[in-house]
Amino acid sequence: MKYTQRSTRHHDVVIDVQHMYKRFGSFVANDDLSFTVRKGEIFGFLGANGAGKTTAIKILSGLSKPTSGEISVAGYNVYNQTEAIKRNIGYMSQKFSLYDDLTLAENIRFYGGVYGLSRKVTRERMDELLEQFGLMDFKKSLITSLPLGWLQKLAFSVALLHKPSIVFLDEPTSGVDPITRRQFWELIYQAAEGGTTIFITTHYMDEAEYCDRVSIMDQGKIVALDKPQKLKQEYQAGTIYDVFLKIAR
Repeated sequence: MKYTQRSTRHHDVVIDVQHMYKRFGSFVANDDLSFTVRKGEIFGFLGANGAGKTTAIKILSGLSKPTSGEISVAGYNVYNQTEAIKRNIGYMSQKFSLYDDLTLAENIRFYGGVYGLSRKVTRERMDELLEQFGLMDFKKSLITSLPLGWLQKLAFSVALLHKPSIVFLDEPTSGVDPITRRQFWELIYQAAEGGTTIFITTHYMDEAEYCDRVSIMDQGKIVALDKPQKLKQEYQAGTIYDVFLKIAR
C-alpha cells in the first residue's frame, strides 16, 4: 500500500511548545524547542538516540517538568496541570505495554480503570475493540497466546480506549514485520481522520514519509521541521532518510 500526503481538515492547536528548555545540571537535553501540533495531525518526531526526543515526550505527557518555556498540551499547562494532561492523552511505548499475566479482557478492564472509565463504558469499548480485531473468541486468553502483530495493534487500540485527543507513540512498530507495520499505519490514519492527534517517534525513515509534518532533532535542538516533501526539496534529497543523513552529519 502506498501512502500519500494527507491534507488535515483540522487546524486547532493541541500541542503548543514555545522556547522549551530542559537542563540536567550543565547538560541541555532540550535546547529552545518551539513547535505546534494541530488536531488530527500525524506529527513525526525524529532524531538519533540521545537527541532529546524522549526527554521532550516525557514533558509533553506530564511525566516531567521543563526547566523553562511556555508549553500546553490539550489545552493544559505542563507545570501545574499534569494530571489533566494524563487524562487527555494516550501513550504506547516501544516496549510492549500490555500485561502478559492478564487476559485480553483483564488488560482492557485494567486500563479502563486507569483512565477513569466506568465499568459500563469500559465494557462497551472492550466489545468494540475485540469485534474490530476479530478477537472475541480470545477474550479470556492470556496475552502471550497472541502473535506480536495482533498485540501491537491491540495495544494501540487500548491507548485509544478513553478517546484521548492526543496519542504519543514511541517507536510503536519496532520489531514487527513489514505487513504488520503497514496495517498499523492504517490504524494510525483511521485515528487521525477521526480527529485524534498522533505524535510519533520512529527509527524507520520510510515511516516519516507517512507523517503530515516531520521534526528532526539533533543534539537537543530542532534542526528541521516541515512536510516531508518540502524537506526533501529543501535538502535536495530523494528520501527523508537522505535528509536525516545530511542533517546528522
